[in-house]
Amino acid sequence: MGMKVTSLQFKIQNYSHNLGNFAWRLSLIVIILSIFFILYGCQETVQKKERVIHLNLWQSINPPANRDVFNKLVNKFNQTHTDIQVESIFVGQPQLPKILTAVVGNVPPDILSFDSQLTGQFMELGAIRPLEEWLEKFPLKSEISPNLWEELKLDGHLWSIPLSTSNVGIFYRPKLFQAAGITQIPKTWEELREVAKKLTIDRNGDNRPEQYGILLPLGKEEWTVFTWFPFLLSAGGEVVTNNRPNLTNPGAIAALKFWQNILKDGSATLSSPERGYEEDAFIAGRVAMQITGPWTYIMKSNVDFNAFSIPANVKSATVTATGNMYLMKTTPEREQAALKFLEYVLSEEFQTEWSIGTGFLPVNLKSAQSQPYQEFLQQKPVLKVFIDQMSVSGSRPIIPGYSRLSDSLGRAIEATMLGASPETALKQAQANLDSIWDSLQSR
Repeated sequence: MGMKVTSLQFKIQNYSHNLGNFAWRLSLIVIILSIFFILYGCQETVQKKERVIHLNLWQSINPPANRDVFNKLVNKFNQTHTDIQVESIFVGQPQLPKILTAVVGNVPPDILSFDSQLTGQFMELGAIRPLEEWLEKFPLKSEISPNLWEELKLDGHLWSIPLSTSNVGIFYRPKLFQAAGITQIPKTWEELREVAKKLTIDRNGDNRPEQYGILLPLGKEEWTVFTWFPFLLSAGGEVVTNNRPNLTNPGAIAALKFWQNILKDGSATLSSPERGYEEDAFIAGRVAMQITGPWTYIMKSNVDFNAFSIPANVKSATVTATGNMYLMKTTPEREQAALKFLEYVLSEEFQTEWSIGTGFLPVNLKSAQSQPYQEFLQQKPVLKVFIDQMSVSGSRPIIPGYSRLSDSLGRAIEATMLGASPETALKQAQANLDSIWDSLQSR
């Protein structure tokens, strides 16, 4: 009996030992599997991180203070989108050659912020994606000012989104108006001409006024064309008829003659070449009026200032300054990621902070009515001038070949400011365009 008990104990002990080995092995397997799953999870995390899409956004936003506002908003997007990271890259002068080189070399940015007037050229190169199908599905479409889309359409397609909008008016120094005995804001071209005369002062009689009525731009580049355009539109003029240049129409001649007449009166001073946007003379009181928009540094200066609408000739008119963004052709995955950023740009959040920080008008209607922006308007009541002008704002054409048209037109404006007759200058510009236009359109 004792032997049987001992044998049974031995078997039980042996079984227990084997069971312990099994449990130990099972525990080991569990640990190994746990480590495997942890490592697998880490690998998945790494893979997810590796799938972050990095987008390049090229922009030429100036002045630097506005660029800082934009980059701050880009950083906000990056903080809330772990799967998409946008790098804002400033493209300095000359911008267009750099952009075209990248497009032709098949290394374009994912998103491009540039002038809408280059739409035709980018379209012909096949560098940009049309956006109307995306827009139709875009839930915030109804929040965007409807009239802005027309400026961005060509050949039945929408080629960009509006980053910002504004228009051109005339800033003035109220104290200088008061000192000259001017009590009424000019409403017509002739009234503007007379006011400019009264504001021109030669204090020492050397025929070189210390104070001029208005600053006019000297140069042939886009700023000159842009700030002349409100006068063209006010005179009922145009630069394109049936997709062809039309520079010698009566409205264009009248607008050029008006600028030249103010200069002949001695009531205007010309800017430094291609620097018509600089505000130094206005801020220093050397000129009493300047043609520009609410993005100007004048808005942040400490001098007294106000603004009024472009005086009318045939009709009231101004020109829009709509900054836009293109979706460049890359890959479907990158394009979808870029569209998420474009949605953000059109949002109330982005537009409110961008507009308050830069002086541009918001393109989002909810942003325009938001409490922060309305409070901003109370602090900057001059903006109402530009908001009211939006209903009479026209735009520059975005047809293919616009860059050549603008160059020829800019040369005509510059030649007129330097003494040529408007008719002769515009006729020469028209002849230059006629000789190359068909070849430009057939490329």
